[in-house]
Amino acid sequence: MPRHVQDLIGRKLDELIPRTDAVDPDTRLGRVMLRLRAALLDAEAERQVTKAFGDDLIALVPRLRRFARTRTGSAAEADDMVQATLMRAWERRSQFEDGTNLVAWLFTILRNTHLNQRKRLRREVEDVDGEFAGALSSAPDQEHRIALFELQAALDDLPVEQRETLLLVTVDGLRHEDAAAILGCQVGTVKSRVSRARERLAIALGLS
Repeated sequence: MPRHVQDLIGRKLDELIPRTDAVDPDTRLGRVMLRLRAALLDAEAERQVTKAFGDDLIALVPRLRRFARTRTGSAAEADDMVQATLMRAWERRSQFEDGTNLVAWLFTILRNTHLNQRKRLRREVEDVDGEFAGALSSAPDQEHRIALFELQAALDDLPVEQRETLLLVTVDGLRHEDAAAILGCQVGTVKSRVSRARERLAIALGLS
């Protein structure tokens, strides 16, 4: 696939799934983060964690929120998932090895959290009314909104494993190696899924 088509798909996905804003301290997630910051400072003072671990954990929250939003389609549910992820990361802080990939570790926790929630509920979150796609952009231009709906529909038509892998690599900007670690597959599988997903999107959107 030509590089300019890959870049165009990437820009369209970025527009469909915008980067999240800073967490409001008055929300439930914001309050959890305030408590977590305090706990991290205490743990750092007692040499239970390093300063880099605490700083990086907090700094990755926007990326976690974006990843959660791509999985749930709901801002509120995504924040609940991030909250659960942060609590699990705190509980398992001793399992993290300094110098290893914190992004992959946190994204794996978040992904497993969501999969476990789906198993318990025995259902998948659906976007029946197109609420997710509609909420992702505030653009006033009707033609632009239609284009976003078309992109969301094309994304939804992808096989689950292709869609998830594409979003990890293209939207979240993870390296193929990190995505493979999160998904529990080979790097070659990640590359193949991303390539097939891009090709299917390009055909659906008339870019090929």
